[in-house]
Amino acid sequence: MNGFMIAAPHSGSGKTTVTLGLLRALRNSGVDVSPAKAGPDYIDPAFHAFASGALCFNLDPWAMRSDLVDDLAHQHGENRLLVVEAMMGLFDGAADGTGSAADLAEQLGLPIVFVVDCARMAQSISALVSGYLNYRPSLRFAGIVLNRVGSARHEQMLRAALELLDIPIIGVVMQNPELALPSRHLGLVQAREHESLENFLTTAGEIMERSLDMKALTSLDAQLISIARPKFLTPLGQHIAIAVDDAFAFCYPHMVQGWRLAGAEISYFSPLADEGPAREADAIFLPGGYPELYAGKIAATKHFKRAMRNAADRKVLIYGECGGYMVLGEALVDGEGKSHDMLGLLPLKTSFETRKRHLGYRKLKPLDGSPWPYELKGHEFHYSTEVTRGVGDPLFAARDALDNDLGEAGLRIGSVAGSYCHVIDRAA
Repeated sequence: MNGFMIAAPHSGSGKTTVTLGLLRALRNSGVDVSPAKAGPDYIDPAFHAFASGALCFNLDPWAMRSDLVDDLAHQHGENRLLVVEAMMGLFDGAADGTGSAADLAEQLGLPIVFVVDCARMAQSISALVSGYLNYRPSLRFAGIVLNRVGSARHEQMLRAALELLDIPIIGVVMQNPELALPSRHLGLVQAREHESLENFLTTAGEIMERSLDMKALTSLDAQLISIARPKFLTPLGQHIAIAVDDAFAFCYPHMVQGWRLAGAEISYFSPLADEGPAREADAIFLPGGYPELYAGKIAATKHFKRAMRNAADRKVLIYGECGGYMVLGEALVDGEGKSHDMLGLLPLKTSFETRKRHLGYRKLKPLDGSPWPYELKGHEFHYSTEVTRGVGDPLFAARDALDNDLGEAGLRIGSVAGSYCHVIDRAA
């Protein structure tokens, strides 16, 4: 199988822009490419899908069992070029020091294409690259991409500094204001919100095609061995209705795939379009997303609210994560301090008025009434807080990556449950 990982020394080096441009260039040249994103990211995979025309999967070396990572990589990389974008810096992982992009590259036998932001660097690049090349000898570095190079003279200085290192320069990308993407508190603005995304991808694809050694990249091989298919997460029901639109966009493809492989039927509906879940669904999933940006529109829905309340009255299993959890509550206060009525299925009020970041991997022990009978691993990333919380049963006993006790998480009333945590995989 051919494939590689695009990594960098730190966030902000430009690896996402390089990845997107490369994916579009590969697509334009007729290469059957399969994109993947390391870690628990929801935003980048949507951009990968737009750029490549193929579904992007997450590969999380901390939260996923190793056999699930292997299986997903093999499924989506077989007979295709697997392009994996790393998260953060190459050796950055969970708080316990595990689960880095380097760990993933080593597990899958992926050669690393190393993107270095050269905007404020000249000869010092040699020391930086040398440190990364020698830090973990078991890793395979395929080459360096010099990014944000200021001029031909700057490029000459960088190349001279790297001459003593046994690593090819696989591309040089010059500084260009057209290679910029907008962002917000959780990262990039969602792909579907980017008004000129197609123009950006067209430009980025053209730039990467002339800036990178495409032939060298497409010939890189991954040393991945096929293994038996692992057990996926147990489906929430036989027919699972999933909310999908701009407010509910954070749903892991591997989770839905696992439910389908277990025999569950999947249907979709859009709360922002005032749609309700399929009447025949015996489970409803409200994923995370950006409900705070659409709180007024959600509050004004009629059919969605009525259908969800009717489903709760019928004891249909309703589960919400992060943004979905907030919508299950009684009210959501937006960043301007305005309160919006939500579904009222959980005694909960959340607020963005005073932001506080909650971030990190989570070990989750399901409590009585949880949709899952086994321990889980997940991730939490949000800025909202619980303002009020009424009487109800907690959903999980939570611990962080360092095994610190975080107390109880989530809330359950009858068949309705949710938490701020995004479930990723079984713990074992």
